[in-house]
Amino acid sequence: MKRYSTVSQVAVHVPPGRQTGQDIEELLSARDPDARVMPGLLRQMYGFEQRRVAPPGTWPSDLAAAAARRVLSQASLLPDAIDLLIFASASEDVEEPATAHIVAQKIGVGASAFDVKNACNGLLNAMEIADALIHTRQYHRVLICTGERGSLLSRLPPHHSNDLAEFLPACTLGDLGAALLMEACDRPGMLGGHFRANSAGWQAATVSNPYFTPALGTMTVRFDSAALASSFQGMETAALDALHAMGRKIDDIDLFCVHQPSVAFTHTIRDALGIPKDKLVHTFPHYGNVATASLPLQMVEAMRQARLRRGDLVALFGLASGAAAGLVLIEW
Repeated sequence: MKRYSTVSQVAVHVPPGRQTGQDIEELLSARDPDARVMPGLLRQMYGFEQRRVAPPGTWPSDLAAAAARRVLSQASLLPDAIDLLIFASASEDVEEPATAHIVAQKIGVGASAFDVKNACNGLLNAMEIADALIHTRQYHRVLICTGERGSLLSRLPPHHSNDLAEFLPACTLGDLGAALLMEACDRPGMLGGHFRANSAGWQAATVSNPYFTPALGTMTVRFDSAALASSFQGMETAALDALHAMGRKIDDIDLFCVHQPSVAFTHTIRDALGIPKDKLVHTFPHYGNVATASLPLQMVEAMRQARLRRGDLVALFGLASGAAAGLVLIEW
């Protein structure tokens, strides 16, 4: 009998702290009076209202572990039921070893574990890998988790006030943990995927490695929003073509989850794909850009609003610096 994979559970862990756009703007102004940060700038530029912030001392693995425990509880599974754990975050605890091992130790999983990293698309790539490994019968249950601590990047100072425009997007990054469980099944649950890259655009958005910089232990953050948007050109059309190749059209989809780095960007993708407004869940204004946790968050919010039910078709569309795009179609 042919074997397929399905996404059986999804959960998020939302940190208790909140930080509004006004809070962030006041901190920026206090740190650098020459920056002249106008009140309401983050709302005007990005549609940002607030983000969630984890308590001091919280590691990405802590957020991922909290979400993973929730998924296991929802599925009524013990940790030893997991065959493989994949950590798929843009954030990480350490350079080495893989943060997946730290998460596994925290939740009591003794199975194989490794990291997958591709900026904001890491979770979609992990789903692609898990689907392939389940198809080949190497694993039965794969736990994918992520823990984003993006708020820490906004603590890094710009080199000078002229760099503020390329630093501001970091101020919308939020903290969140997310996890999903993929299991073997006898019917298709993950219906298809399409991935594409424009690696020539990698310089548009960068976070330096503190281990390999001129001054050891320093980090820099740079987002060229115009160049990043340009590096995605044509990827939305390719995603639409891929959806049609799967034998589906926009009207067939019950819920679209689109990576949300800003309100304007979300609207641009929605318009480019022709997605009806009532098939999107907007999370960016109140959570910020939570990177790899963005798509699971939208699924959880949709369930909370009774807009996602078993049997619904869900399209997960991710965009990541690099540049990369991914579309995964699942039956929930």
